[in-house]
Amino acid sequence: MSSAPLQSPLHDRHVALGAKFAAFGGWDMPLEYAGGGVLKEHAAVRESAGVFDVSHLGKARVRGAGAAAFVNACLTNDLGRITPGKAQYTLCCDESGGVVDDLIAYLHGDDHVFLIPNAANTAEVVRRLAGAAPAGLTVTGEHRDYAILAVQGPQSAEILGKLGLPTGHGYMSFTTASFRGAELTVCRTGYTGEHGYELVVGWDDAATVWDAVVDARVRPCGLGARDTLRTEMGYPLHGQELSLDISPVQARSGWAVGWDKPAFWGRAALQAEKTAGPRRQLRGLELTGRGVPRGHMRVYAGETPVGEITSGTFSPTKKIGIALALIDTAAALADGDLVEIDIRGRRTEARLVKPPFVTPSVR
Repeated sequence: MSSAPLQSPLHDRHVALGAKFAAFGGWDMPLEYAGGGVLKEHAAVRESAGVFDVSHLGKARVRGAGAAAFVNACLTNDLGRITPGKAQYTLCCDESGGVVDDLIAYLHGDDHVFLIPNAANTAEVVRRLAGAAPAGLTVTGEHRDYAILAVQGPQSAEILGKLGLPTGHGYMSFTTASFRGAELTVCRTGYTGEHGYELVVGWDDAATVWDAVVDARVRPCGLGARDTLRTEMGYPLHGQELSLDISPVQARSGWAVGWDKPAFWGRAALQAEKTAGPRRQLRGLELTGRGVPRGHMRVYAGETPVGEITSGTFSPTKKIGIALALIDTAAALADGDLVEIDIRGRRTEARLVKPPFVTPSVR
C-alpha cells in the first residue's frame, strides 16, 4: 500500500493560486497555475522572472573533520576545484558507473558540505554516504528541514535586490542572509538557463519568503515550465537522461567527473567506458516539421533504429518540437544529419543538433 505524497510547506499557497498538482518524486507539487499555464510561465522566466517552489528537492549534510575530502572520494566531481562559498554540480554513481543521482554540493569548509539531491533519491544518497562514512563524520538527511525557492530570469537580480537580498555573488557561489527574521542561503544556481538564484530557507519560514517574492510581481511557475526550460537547455533529468543504466559518459556529463582524482564511486567502470567509447550518447534533435516528441519514442536512420528519445517537448521559445535522445554511436551520425522519429506510428523528420537549443544566460 503506497503512502500519501508529501507536500511542500507552501501547499496552501499553491492551492490558493489555482495550481494543478502532479505527483513527482513522492511529492505533490504544482504543475502549472491558473491564469498562466506552462507557456506564460516559461515566457516569464525567459523574459522577466518566475519563482518555483522546489522544496521537494532533497537536503543532506556531511559534517566533521575531513568531510569535504570524504565527499570528494565518493562523488564524481572534484571539490578541490572550488573553494568554500562555492557550489558544484556532481554525480553519485555506483560501482558499475550508473548514476544513483545528480546533485549540487555546497562547500562550506573542509568539515562541512551541504548536499541537494533529487527528491526520490535523497534517502539512497544519504544511505550510501552514511554507510561509507568513517568514524567522526556525520551524514544527516534534512529533507523536510528546509524549503527551496528558485527565482529565475533576467530580472531576478533586480527583484531580489529590491527585497534586500544579496545578488552580487558569482555563478555557482552562495552567501547567507537574513530576511524578515528568516535565515536563508542565496545561491547563484538554477536549472532554467537564465540568470537566477535558489533560496534555501527553513521549512517554517518558507511562506514569508514566497509571499514577498510573489508580492514583487514575480510569476509563480510550476514543474511543467521547469521541464520545458531545462529541456531547451539540454540539461539532464535523473530517470530520463541519467540513471543506473545511463552513465555520465553516455549522457555527455563527463565534465562533471574529476577524471584525475584517485578515487570516486564508479571510477574504474567510467574510466574503462571513456577509453573504449560509449555504445550510445545523448544528442539533441530539432523537428523540421510539426509534431511533439516524447520520451521512449524510437529514432530511425532510414529503416534502421538508432536510438530512443529520453525527453521531448514543444519548445515555447523556438516554436518547434525538440528532444534529447540516446543515439547509438555505431550509427556514426553527425550534427546536422537528418533522422526520423516515430510519433504515434508516423515518421517525422528531425535534425541532430548539439544542445542547448537556446542561448544560455546563466552567468
